[in-house]
Amino acid sequence: MTQLVASSPETGRFRAFGPRHINEIAARYRLPEQARETVRLLSRVLPFRVNEYVLSELVDWDRVPDDPIFRMVFPQPGMLSDDDVRMLAAVDERDRARMAEVVRDIRGRLNPHPSGQREHNVPSLDGERLAGLQHKYRETVLYFPGQGQTCHAYCTYCFRWAQFIGDADLRFAAPGPERLVAYLRRHPEVTDVLVTGGDPMVMSTERLREHLEPILAVDTVRTIRIGTKSISYWPHRFVGDRDADDALRLFDQVVASGRQMAVMAHFSHVREVETDTAREAVSRIRSTGASVYCQAPMVANVNDQAGVWTDLWTAELGLGAVPYYMFVERDTGPYEYFKVPLARAVEIFHAAYRRLPGLARTVRGPVMSATPGKVLVDSVEQTPQGRWFRLRLVQARDPALVGRPFRARFSTSAAWLSDLELDPATPADIAAAVGPHTRATGGSR
Repeated sequence: MTQLVASSPETGRFRAFGPRHINEIAARYRLPEQARETVRLLSRVLPFRVNEYVLSELVDWDRVPDDPIFRMVFPQPGMLSDDDVRMLAAVDERDRARMAEVVRDIRGRLNPHPSGQREHNVPSLDGERLAGLQHKYRETVLYFPGQGQTCHAYCTYCFRWAQFIGDADLRFAAPGPERLVAYLRRHPEVTDVLVTGGDPMVMSTERLREHLEPILAVDTVRTIRIGTKSISYWPHRFVGDRDADDALRLFDQVVASGRQMAVMAHFSHVREVETDTAREAVSRIRSTGASVYCQAPMVANVNDQAGVWTDLWTAELGLGAVPYYMFVERDTGPYEYFKVPLARAVEIFHAAYRRLPGLARTVRGPVMSATPGKVLVDSVEQTPQGRWFRLRLVQARDPALVGRPFRARFSTSAAWLSDLELDPATPADIAAAVGPHTRATGGSR
């Protein structure tokens, strides 16, 4: 795996901090003792990683522990159940076998691979399941290069937290692009490759090039996307790192090949796009001809306020980036801490959307990226038969379902597709695809 060079904060070079550095962080930023012990305990189960930029540029230490960025990167009370916390605390750290057993049990109950990622999304070639690939939607393949399966810092709400805990059985990772390229040649319907992780931008440009250039040899691939949080957590990757210019030249090479190059930026809070370095990073990326699309989930305790989203989407537009998706937090990891009821999420989305300038109304949400596809919660409607969520599949395993509306009974507490009850009048094909993942299948058969 490509290693980023660690050095002192003054050099501007990348340095990661993990659980073993918690005392150093506490001393520098006056982290309260209770917060320190929470991180120490919960990081046995949940991944924890920050860096100098996040600590010094993004976290507002005067607002800790209520600061949204702090909650986004530091494990918090409430992210594990009281019973699980007591169980962890009761284990002697020196009893490694017992600690591993308890940790494994807790992680197994946190739904490490939601929405059928392992069961339904992993494709096969000549009878062999392909490690590090997912093919859920007809035109798009997700590619997980093995050297890019970490991040510059970890979001506590990340639905791919299982990538970062050192368990090979839970990790998506491809050793190289050879099997991807072979699969793409067999599947000309795939026009879009999303390179994801983890974060591909933790790799050196030389290593990233080894993964991207072979894809360019497949004529049917017309779009290459890179899913990254690096503009938020380490924008120096595109500005001051020793191979930042090389990365931009690589993007330019993709564009020059006639492909669409899209950087799928993950911005969760407006503060992430307000630093000079982040703004310069977006500008430099766009100068290559690449597009920047922005997406993030709505998560409680971080960004579940309309004003945050209005400010975020407006700021993204101001940088020339495209507001793309507001996702619903997936049912995995510390879900109870972060989940927002769908009724509240759609209310927040519409309140934020109404305040946007027209060019920012490219954003869609709230969207559940669930087993059958991306389910958009369009609105809430009142009928003589009661209140309903108006829903629509904006992406689906079955392309015939894309764009078609359906509805489910309104609920103030429902926070995921599995909490919903479909209208019994749902068309049979939609009910067959969506119904098994809801509380009641419904549908005319």
